[in-house]
Amino acid sequence: MDEREVSDDYSSDDDYMADYDDVIYEYSDDDYINDAHYVNVIDEVTETRKVLGYAVLSEADIKKLQEDAITEVSSLLSLSRGEAINLLRNHGWSVDKVQTEWFIDEDKVRRSCGLLDKESSCLNAKLRDANVKEEAKEILCKLCSDETSSDNFASAACGHLFCKECLLKYVRASIDDGAGCLGLRCPEPKCKIALDQDMVELVCGDDGYREKYRRFLLRSYVEGKKWIKWCPTPRCEYAIMVFNDLGEEGFDAFCHCKYGFCWNCSEDSHWPVDCRTVARWAEKNSREAKNTNWILANTKLCPNCKCPVERSSGTMCMRCRPPCSFVFCWLCLGEWKTHGRETGGLYKCNIYEQAKAKGIYNEEDTKREMAKSALDTYTHYYERWSSNGTYRDKAREYLKRMQAEKMLDKLALLHHTTPRQLGFITDALSQIIECRRVLKWSYAYGYYIPDENVAKKNLFEHLQGQAEDSLERLHHCMEEEMKPFFEPDIAGSMEEEFQKVSAKLKELAPCAKTYFENLVKALENNLADVESCGEGRSNQSLQAVTNYTADKKEK
Repeated sequence: MDEREVSDDYSSDDDYMADYDDVIYEYSDDDYINDAHYVNVIDEVTETRKVLGYAVLSEADIKKLQEDAITEVSSLLSLSRGEAINLLRNHGWSVDKVQTEWFIDEDKVRRSCGLLDKESSCLNAKLRDANVKEEAKEILCKLCSDETSSDNFASAACGHLFCKECLLKYVRASIDDGAGCLGLRCPEPKCKIALDQDMVELVCGDDGYREKYRRFLLRSYVEGKKWIKWCPTPRCEYAIMVFNDLGEEGFDAFCHCKYGFCWNCSEDSHWPVDCRTVARWAEKNSREAKNTNWILANTKLCPNCKCPVERSSGTMCMRCRPPCSFVFCWLCLGEWKTHGRETGGLYKCNIYEQAKAKGIYNEEDTKREMAKSALDTYTHYYERWSSNGTYRDKAREYLKRMQAEKMLDKLALLHHTTPRQLGFITDALSQIIECRRVLKWSYAYGYYIPDENVAKKNLFEHLQGQAEDSLERLHHCMEEEMKPFFEPDIAGSMEEEFQKVSAKLKELAPCAKTYFENLVKALENNLADVESCGEGRSNQSLQAVTNYTADKKEK
């Protein structure tokens, strides 16, 4: 997070973080920080906060913070709840900003947020009440042009009356369109007065629209705070809140749903690879980029009609699609009738080879060979990047299943031990998951190392190779040797073999950890001298998930 962005929500950098040992934290933008409930939320994750600098909040926690802010503004400025919500939403849910701008120019704030000025507010309330009291009088709705009793009409603070049926359709259509419904204004064309939450919920009915509106309102609170983010996992209801200035580096955060993501770019957790490399890699993986390279590397233009033709067989004889149907040589692009056994037959072209020996290259051939080489290189890195991601996902699913079915408890009974003593199994599996993540993104990093930088590339491949070999041995031991013992018909009958595999797993895990620590330290320092690189953030990268899970278990 950029320091300049942080200053938008905090009054000063000095107040940003208080003494860490004595005060939980201090934000000057909202006084509700001192609220007892908020302190309790923080205390629940104290140990995690001290290590990782963030906490995971549930929707209930977020709603409590939001309600505290609404209550404070409503009480301080003597406004209704709906008016307080409009003010906060238009000021990024910052109580401090609302107070500051309100006392500088109240009328300007009222106009910009869709609130009536003080005089009009009192006058329109009286007029609206007078209109509603005329129960026998029928009123013409400006939206549907129907006349009906005043009992069937409603209006915002401005006093413009519309029939409830038209307002219901108007509000529901806006809610269906998305979060823009939070800024809904009076249907009167020239009126800019906002429809507050009370008015919206009054007319929209109970067919799920109220709950949908409330969810938009709740999410707007998080989206208005630069120090809170929703977990990117679909349907996850948790948010991450940071406690300290992250600078430009950011960090990887892990939600209660076990998903890890980068705070800066919200992509899948990719440390120690920087966000810029991840963005370049994502662009490279896009469909358009891949198709362009593939077409250039695997097709040639028909010499007759200039349409691209793909080589689908092993022979050099190519036939263009109808209606062209021109037959030509794949290598020299000459008409095939000039070829035969003398020119090399179906699988060679001496005409092309002779031209190549003389150094006769055309620009298309050069581009095509370069594209083919580039595509082969990309395929090498992409396939390994993708496969490590797949292996990681499978390991995560197996860990979830192991925990959900309490497989360690069952295994402990069969081998007359305790689940705690078998904890090394889940620890090794958690390590496999994290190491797969690091290895996956190391391939994205390696792809962008220039070929001419031989020393850097060799160092990277050496460190990556050591880490990958150790991980493959560890993963094989878990998948092929340890996993069968979880089967009921095998687990209790091979005690001696189980002890051997357990010892092997305990030996391989720290070995893999050491190699991955070396790789992470090197990538953190952009492959500079590894020996001179301090521990940095590699401890967080390699241990974050394990420590976080252990911390939650203890609590």
